[in-house]
Amino acid sequence: MNAEGLVEVVLPGKVEPEGLEIRHGAVPAPGPGQVLIRMEATGVSFAEQQMRRGRYYDQPAFPFVPGYDLVGTVLATGAGVEPGLAGTRVAALVKVGGWASHVLVDAADVVEVPHGIGPAEAETMVLNGITAWQMLHRKARVRAGQTILVHGANGGVGSVLVQLAQAAGVQVIGTASARHHDALRERGVIPVDYRTEDIPARVRELAPGGVAAVFDHVGGRSVVDSWRLLAPGGTLVSYGSASTRDDEGSKQWPVLKLLGRVWLWNALPNRRRAYFFNIWAGRSLAKNRFRARLRADLTQVFTALQRGDVTAQIAAQLPLTRVSDAVRLAESGTVAGKIVLTP
Repeated sequence: MNAEGLVEVVLPGKVEPEGLEIRHGAVPAPGPGQVLIRMEATGVSFAEQQMRRGRYYDQPAFPFVPGYDLVGTVLATGAGVEPGLAGTRVAALVKVGGWASHVLVDAADVVEVPHGIGPAEAETMVLNGITAWQMLHRKARVRAGQTILVHGANGGVGSVLVQLAQAAGVQVIGTASARHHDALRERGVIPVDYRTEDIPARVRELAPGGVAAVFDHVGGRSVVDSWRLLAPGGTLVSYGSASTRDDEGSKQWPVLKLLGRVWLWNALPNRRRAYFFNIWAGRSLAKNRFRARLRADLTQVFTALQRGDVTAQIAAQLPLTRVSDAVRLAESGTVAGKIVLTP
């Protein structure tokens, strides 16, 4: 069964994409409660771009195998796991470890991929889909007829957010560079050019009373503008600090500064709410509740994909051994959609 051997990508330290290492080894056997997944698709997400710079706020010590999420087929099950899981296509959110031909995951953490959804398609929806769904429906709780602002509307999370919002009957204003505007207009989004336009002024023109929600992955100065654009009762969901990706110094500081602002804003009596979204929140305290929510939300996203409410945007598919090219491409900012790695 395991004649093929293990291939994995190792991040040895703070390196350029060319410094990623390919390592070969024996395929591991699943322990109690685990499944062995043969990876069919994994992705390059923003987290790995931060990790290779040592900038992701809770990354493990170097060296480690990156890979935030994956889709694959269960090859073997460990003791105490339903043996019928073998042969099933599943998705898993792992934070690290996904960039490998074979991955061990707790059986309780895998979510079945419905028939008819291919591995690369499913992969584009795991991290990005859960993030978008939870921010939209669990944090902002958007309702039909509202108007929202999505920063980076053509990005991995942004493009899914836009489509899920529209499926819920919400009007979207989206920031993106000019070359993405036609594609956004075709989707029914009102585009704003973050490079040349004064975003707050333009959004006020479009939504004089403010917007019901802002989704901001930029961090820094942008978050303050985002907060000011909210209508009474509105929600700001901040989910990253892309603007500090290449900064030196403390990797915790941008996040702590954001959390401080969020805390302060929420203490003000102005009926608006701010959240710093972390997909792992609540996992250490209530593992079963966390898993149930993740399964429910990812299932909703897969259903939306099957219905055609969202489309999987695959920018490129590259084999694991070409991971350096994949990371370069993901960081170039020239592609729309997800860079998917395959075995």
